[in-house]
Amino acid sequence: MNEVKFNIRLYFTGGMKRLTDRIDSTDNLTPQRIVLNAMTELFDSLSEDEIEMIRLRYMKGLTLSEVASRYSISERTVRNHTNPTVKQVKEIIARANKNELIDRKEEIECQ
Repeated sequence: MNEVKFNIRLYFTGGMKRLTDRIDSTDNLTPQRIVLNAMTELFDSLSEDEIEMIRLRYMKGLTLSEVASRYSISERTVRNHTNPTVKQVKEIIARANKNELIDRKEEIECQ
């Protein structure tokens, strides 16, 4: 399972929030909290249909064709509704990884 699919599944199952709360229950802006907040903002901005298409693709493992047939739309339309969100999830993960590396580097330099 790739990192994007893993994070989408973790978010929709509530696992991301549970892990984030377990890591830091003070609501500090840890890298995990930043990812959770960014993904919450992203998914809150989507329509119910877009969220459902992403759930079908990444939670249930349906193909573009299967999702398109459920909505009676083309695969291209499904792609147009899901790909921008997936791209944003990739960017959120990349930013979090970059920040985590910067934080680790600063921590090492301070020691």
